[in-house]
Amino acid sequence: MNPIKKWLIDYSVPIMFILIIIFATPLAGYSMSFLANEIMTRMSRNTFLVLSLIIPVIAGMGMNFGIVLGAMAGEIALILITDWHIVGVPGVVLAMLISTPIAIIFGYFSGAILNKAKGREMVTSLMLGFFMNGVYQLFVLYGMGKVVPITNKSILLSRGYGIRNAISLDGIRQSLDNVIKVNIWGIQIPVMTWLVITALCLFIMWFRKTKLGQDMRTIGQDMEVARASGIDVDRTRIISIIISTVLASYGMIIYLQNIGTLNTYNSHEQIGFFCIAALLVGGASVSKATIPNAFIGVILFHTVFVVSPRAGKELIGDAQLGEYFRVFITYGVIAFSLALYAWKRKVEQENERRSALGLHRASLQKPGGGGINVEKMGN
Repeated sequence: MNPIKKWLIDYSVPIMFILIIIFATPLAGYSMSFLANEIMTRMSRNTFLVLSLIIPVIAGMGMNFGIVLGAMAGEIALILITDWHIVGVPGVVLAMLISTPIAIIFGYFSGAILNKAKGREMVTSLMLGFFMNGVYQLFVLYGMGKVVPITNKSILLSRGYGIRNAISLDGIRQSLDNVIKVNIWGIQIPVMTWLVITALCLFIMWFRKTKLGQDMRTIGQDMEVARASGIDVDRTRIISIIISTVLASYGMIIYLQNIGTLNTYNSHEQIGFFCIAALLVGGASVSKATIPNAFIGVILFHTVFVVSPRAGKELIGDAQLGEYFRVFITYGVIAFSLALYAWKRKVEQENERRSALGLHRASLQKPGGGGINVEKMGN
């Protein structure tokens, strides 16, 4: 395939988003300072969650829609620290500590299920997320206040058990973001949040070089070769999902402390779709995802999210079109990227088949080549 054509196919999604931004940004009419601040806010809010998707991709498990399980673990921890009136950075740190064992249990359960569905991990993790959403809602709606003691009446439903639809997180609102905040050219930069994100990037870079990281990469390339090499494939795959789920729980806490409000029953529902769409927009695929893919994807994806409602209003007089466009973009990017990946895999397999067939024919055309093979087979 022509190198330019291959490059255009590989990066068709980010190119498409860049073109949309070039077209929509002038229509939206936002000032550059406003747009830069919005993108900075959304990057600090979402990047950690997007980065949590990378390790399962290394292990050959594709996009982990099951990060919603980690998001649920983070939300349960936030409900508890709100009930206990623990505020500020200590509240954020305690929420992360509480969410860790819950996320490990969820991650182990998810990994064990995905090991039963090798080759269909993405659709299985998607269905698993829907199933666990029901379990989570049952627990929060009926378990909290009955099984789990909740003393803060302001977060309970009037019947005395079950958590309200929306909980104010004023106690920890932007507590991590405001530890160190720097203003550069009018752009507010939450330094502490970015230090946490940087720490995660360094962890992923270090983890790739470890024995476990190399094992995951081997499994991602060929599961049977990895098994023949003595790697415990099932155990390693479960570990990758556990790490992803734990990181997602931390990412959800960072996300919600920035927003300052917890929508108890639906904050986590679209997290998987938005994060996966952002990573794919950055040029990642089901089989390969890198840290630059995450950063580029968050910038492009959320720039479109910011400018599309205003651009829709200016273009046809209806801002609601921009809202519909957001939903279309989210699901459309995922569908297009998966279809493109499937097409590329099919083309690669066809090329490999043709190459193998050409080598076979060449060997038969060698003097005595075919006769030797037949004689060997006869012997």
